[in-house]
Amino acid sequence: MQVLITGGTGLIGSALCRQWQADHQITVLTRRPASVVRRCGHQVLAIASLSELSSDHYFDVVINLAGEPIADRRWSSSRKQVLRDSRIGITHQLLSYFKRAKIKPSVLINASAVGYYGDRGDCILDENSDSENDFAHQLCRDWEDEAVKASELGIRVCVLRLGLVIAEGGGFLSRLLLPFRLGLGGRIGSGDQWMSWVHQDDVLGVIHYLISHQVLNGVFNTTAPQPVTNKQFTHCLAGQLRRPAILPVPAWGLNKLLGEMSVLLLGGQRVLPVRIQQAGFEFQYKTLDKALKSVLK
Repeated sequence: MQVLITGGTGLIGSALCRQWQADHQITVLTRRPASVVRRCGHQVLAIASLSELSSDHYFDVVINLAGEPIADRRWSSSRKQVLRDSRIGITHQLLSYFKRAKIKPSVLINASAVGYYGDRGDCILDENSDSENDFAHQLCRDWEDEAVKASELGIRVCVLRLGLVIAEGGGFLSRLLLPFRLGLGGRIGSGDQWMSWVHQDDVLGVIHYLISHQVLNGVFNTTAPQPVTNKQFTHCLAGQLRRPAILPVPAWGLNKLLGEMSVLLLGGQRVLPVRIQQAGFEFQYKTLDKALKSVLK
């Protein structure tokens, strides 16, 4: 299978490359081609621009994971534009490549996020749920709308609304481990906000499942079946590390420090993976306790 991955040096992309490189021909689009061997493996090809692909290049599958990290910096106007360009701009470039390609890929798997729904409190959310109109929602909505345009070219499109990805040695969990191991962890704000999480292995499993089941298309919540509140997450992580977690992070402090971006920590989404489960996919990690054990071993 010929596979093109954008954002291939990131958490999910590099894991895909390592898992698939022995059996498939993988090309990664990245701004840092020199990092591909270290992050993805020796057998993975790297390109710095889609202009390097001629109309004769053919890919069976395109997986679009490109996007600057949304929580790395405060959301200034310029930072918001960077976040949009790195998602919607790259997706637009992919569409331009698809139009000139003599043979189109059979499927585009495009990342999105549960931030699509905005801060919805205790509402249980599936793929048809309404959303709050904040920046994260607008970003995800516009990204998804751009990706869906590939269907007009006869390409099957699957959109993954990803939750917080739990992985060994990376992702959001890596930022929490040091303070929690030092006994400095605690709930964020009230701790009542929902955290929809997913184990990295299940993300890879969903991607493989969608490639294999060619009748599936549209939006799929890619989250574990049992979301937790921030209080529950804090208690579970502290228990796994055998440390106390008694130092809460006050909401007012986050609002002052992060401004609009504080909604990523103080808000949340209670998301269920209804469509992918209805399609027959079985999650390997359904509970947070099992997921954390697998990456903290």
